[in-house]
Amino acid sequence: MLTWPKFNTPFEPTLIYWLGGISIFDREETLGSELWVYDPNKQSDREQVIKKFVLKRFDHLTYRHRFLLFTILEESLSLPNFDFSTQFEGDCEANTYFAWDETEIDNPRGFFEDIYRLASDEWKDDLHKASLEDQSTW
Repeated sequence: MLTWPKFNTPFEPTLIYWLGGISIFDREETLGSELWVYDPNKQSDREQVIKKFVLKRFDHLTYRHRFLLFTILEESLSLPNFDFSTQFEGDCEANTYFAWDETEIDNPRGFFEDIYRLASDEWKDDLHKASLEDQSTW
């Protein structure tokens, strides 16, 4: 079983992991201020946010971890009626707040489609390498 780097805890990602880089709980004055200069509904700004904050967050992960994250994203995008806006909802009990909530993102699916497109490009070699392996042995 694949575990978190440095921990002996199973790595079982969910779709919301993709938004961890824009989670501003208790960091509104630092990360929040940095993110709020971007418009998540403007293509060029969204791409910068994804590259600088979303994908960068996974730099420490192995190609196998990235592959599993990517697979979760791919599976969600394959569901035509999946409601991506729910991923942007804050949860005070889980201490989760994002730079923009579900009412501020015009096209939540489009946000995740852009993550998919940019991750596909940036992680191309990692994804290919992992696809050649038997994932059941991880």
